[in-house]
Amino acid sequence: MKLALIQMQVKSTPEENLVKAKTLLAKAAKEKFDIAVFPEMFACPYDNSCFPRFAMDKDDPFLLEIGALAKEYGIYIIAGSVPEKFKDKIYNTSFVFDPKGRRVEKHRKMHLFDINVEGGQRFMESDVLTPGEEFTTFDTPWGKLGLMICYDIRFPELARLLALQGAKGIIVPAAFNMTTGPAHWELSFRARALDNQLYMAGVAPARDMDASYVAWGHTISTDPWGRVQVQLEEKEEIAFVEWDFEYLEKVRRELPLLKHRRTDLYRLSDISNNK
Repeated sequence: MKLALIQMQVKSTPEENLVKAKTLLAKAAKEKFDIAVFPEMFACPYDNSCFPRFAMDKDDPFLLEIGALAKEYGIYIIAGSVPEKFKDKIYNTSFVFDPKGRRVEKHRKMHLFDINVEGGQRFMESDVLTPGEEFTTFDTPWGKLGLMICYDIRFPELARLLALQGAKGIIVPAAFNMTTGPAHWELSFRARALDNQLYMAGVAPARDMDASYVAWGHTISTDPWGRVQVQLEEKEEIAFVEWDFEYLEKVRRELPLLKHRRTDLYRLSDISNNK
């Protein structure tokens, strides 16, 4: 299975970003691939003031056009994420389109990015956004994939549950910043891949030093042995990477971490009783 990881420079409006997405997809299509992935909040700037302004429902023209592109190119598209309007709430949501242009799955970011690092980044998604409640996997001809969004990767329980549900790879539209990116970006993707013996892909926006939220970039893919397959720098670029699920099964046979879990002991009550 071959992926095109599109590290896109996000513009000010969905209309501009749709043009940009079309341009980059046409550029990527010069090379054959199966799944295209866009960054977190690729329809508008990653800014709380933009989320209500550009919030869209599932049938917004922006998303319908992304579905049409999936059909045109005969590929799956992971539509990064967009601010999704549902009833009176706004979610950070990633939609999945299949090669027939059908919307087959969505993931609403479960863990909202509320941080305040002294001397570094402060951002409070919960001021505007509502957290999602559902684990997300979807089937492809190559195998089952999982979906998370950015801050979700920091919670190993989520990646493990997706692996136990059969995910052989997890795709993560994400936008780490200039504080968390250098410290934790590569480490997080290598660790989740190693712990669960699967592939991980993090697709970030290109860095814009004039934006209110400056992204780290460094779109990445890691393999079931915890190695970095590819990692970009900060500029707008497309990375192509192959995920070999036969290799994944080989790793799991030779080092059967998932089979060796002591689920008979993994209970907090047992820990306290053994003290």
